[in-house]
Amino acid sequence: MTAQVEVRTVPSKRDERRAARARRIREPRTDRIFLFCVYLLLAVFLLVVMLPLLYIVASSFSSPAAVSSGRVLFWPVEFSLRGYHAVFQNPQVVQGYLNSLFYTVVGTIVSVTMTIAIAYPMSRRTLVGRNVVMTLILFTMLFTGGLIPTYLVVQSAGLLDTRWALIIPQAIGVWQVIIARTYFRTAIPDELVEAAELDGCGDLRFLWSVVIPLAKPMIAVVALMYAIMQWNSYFDALIYLKNPDLFPLQLVLRNILILNTTGGGAVDASVVIQRQQLADLLKYSLIVVASVPVLLIYPFVARYFTKGILIGAVKG
Repeated sequence: MTAQVEVRTVPSKRDERRAARARRIREPRTDRIFLFCVYLLLAVFLLVVMLPLLYIVASSFSSPAAVSSGRVLFWPVEFSLRGYHAVFQNPQVVQGYLNSLFYTVVGTIVSVTMTIAIAYPMSRRTLVGRNVVMTLILFTMLFTGGLIPTYLVVQSAGLLDTRWALIIPQAIGVWQVIIARTYFRTAIPDELVEAAELDGCGDLRFLWSVVIPLAKPMIAVVALMYAIMQWNSYFDALIYLKNPDLFPLQLVLRNILILNTTGGGAVDASVVIQRQQLADLLKYSLIVVASVPVLLIYPFVARYFTKGILIGAVKG
């Protein structure tokens, strides 16, 4: 009696891919057309954003003559670091960079602290009159006193020509308060507050030990918003500051880009041409240098951004 041996063939990867495609639900033609249009639109937006950035970066690493003659497109021509050397040799740029770092760090800490101090009580249903207070806060989002009354308030507070003039007047953003309030109301249930009160936990202890650790995604998003606003702000400095030693980097950048204040005059025509070429190169180098801090901060909070910004949009 002969034994029969059963031979099993191992399916190849190609057969597995074919089987997976066969099991896949075929999308309707309208959905495929819609997805194609979405990807095409995203690709167009990507090109609109990336091409100017590539041009700026390429120009910052090119020679002054190549930048002035318009030979730079999306790749450096006659690679040179002269623009960055001139940026960091300029004392106004270095001082403005340090000032912007101070305004951004201190201003973000103050703004986030005050936003949490306002938003958390507004999220608790036990606070009497919270709807009235929230209505008044929203009213300031729609109507403001204007530039001149704001200037008079800053002047009467003695903040003119001080660092606090760029921190205190813009310390609280209504939109950030709404985001924080919605997060606290959604992520911190009343049962958790009641359980903490039964254990003898006070309001400040509960806020520090429970609320803030649970609100890290929201705090990261709000801090990023305030940091970008502080870093890019120049109009307040233009209005409230007169001392050049207090100017932020954006105001120094504005003076170079718009007013073209790169130095004193020159008599020799060749020196004037060289100075103008260096000024053109300096513009692109300054833009890159001013954008680096935000680009370095964003990757650390990117994973919190979507979660924090959409809290309260979907309940479940």
